[in-house]
Amino acid sequence: MLYLVDSCVLIRANEDYYPLDRVPQFWEWIEQEAIAGRVKIPFEIYSEIAVWSGLFRDWICRRHIREALVLGELIDDTLVKRVLADGYGKNLTENEMGKIGRDPFLIAYALAKERRVVVTKETPKPTAQRANRKIPDVCETFRIQCITDFELYRALNFTTAG
Repeated sequence: MLYLVDSCVLIRANEDYYPLDRVPQFWEWIEQEAIAGRVKIPFEIYSEIAVWSGLFRDWICRRHIREALVLGELIDDTLVKRVLADGYGKNLTENEMGKIGRDPFLIAYALAKERRVVVTKETPKPTAQRANRKIPDVCETFRIQCITDFELYRALNFTTAG
């Protein structure tokens, strides 16, 4: 199973739960899971968080972290277009595209191959339309498994116990 992580998962982990300077075990675990090929971030998602600041940026921009964490694939543009059209809506405006951001890339990478799971902090909002749709709802459209960050931590057995 390959877990494709949304940017908000790592940003919120650092800011809310596992600050780099307080819970280094979490970040060592993420690194090991990335090296093992179980946790990855598509380049398009990585580029959203590589511009962050402070210790988090320093960590994520380390060459060995980037090489371990970034998914080494290019996505077929037709898959991204399919996610946009069938997952969000046809003829999206420029404003809608700006609101959606790079989420379609995350979903397209999951759609590209079997046994891929999207990991996000977003919660479903099934009544939302077009650019207001949430990642779990778009994943549902394509029958892609989508889980929360805490479900990922349980699935891959994250612990700080020695």
